[in-house]
Amino acid sequence: MIALDNVGLRYGNGPEILRDLSFEIPARSFQFLTGPSGAGKTTLMRLLSLSLRPTRGFMSLFGADVSLLRYAEVPSMRRRIGVVFQDFRLLDHLSTFDNVALPLRIQGREAHTYRGDVNELLRWVGLSHRSHAFPPVLSGGEKQRAAIARALVTRPDVLLADEPTGNVDPPMAKRLMRLFQELNKLGTSVVIATHDIGLMNEIDARRLILFDGRLETSH
Repeated sequence: MIALDNVGLRYGNGPEILRDLSFEIPARSFQFLTGPSGAGKTTLMRLLSLSLRPTRGFMSLFGADVSLLRYAEVPSMRRRIGVVFQDFRLLDHLSTFDNVALPLRIQGREAHTYRGDVNELLRWVGLSHRSHAFPPVLSGGEKQRAAIARALVTRPDVLLADEPTGNVDPPMAKRLMRLFQELNKLGTSVVIATHDIGLMNEIDARRLILFDGRLETSH
């Protein structure tokens, strides 16, 4: 699904933040992206989500050479990638339901065409009873689950989650990980950026380890 070959990334004329990255994200796979703070995990996640493009090397996404993508082709590619941000990025003036439905509204869908899907997603993440609540009154775990539902509402092929358990307690972290595992079993490739070694030790999954912008280990 996603392949990188000798990829590097820098901002302007500055030093390379990511260097010599070569790896693949296969279909229906589950992997952790880990490494110390400042290693480049968030930057790599932005690269995988097409928020950034490599400054050198080759990167393909769903069979397409990223360097050859036209501007008009990017939105349709991004719709195949769900992103769960570390800071949730929910809109405080929208209800939980409307936050989750927002990507579909942006696509121009009418409410009657997605209401059932959004309600089903809210049930899946355990937020049916909070569908009319607004983000300021949600707990950290509820906000994170709403962000996950929003990332999944377009039925992406790949889910990228940046420190999705960083703002929740251990029991909620385990619940979120079970959701990601269930999602993976349904066919979505999952990439989770985390520094929580204990959490990773509970799941038998491949680890991509970044150190100083380089991929140290992949297994």
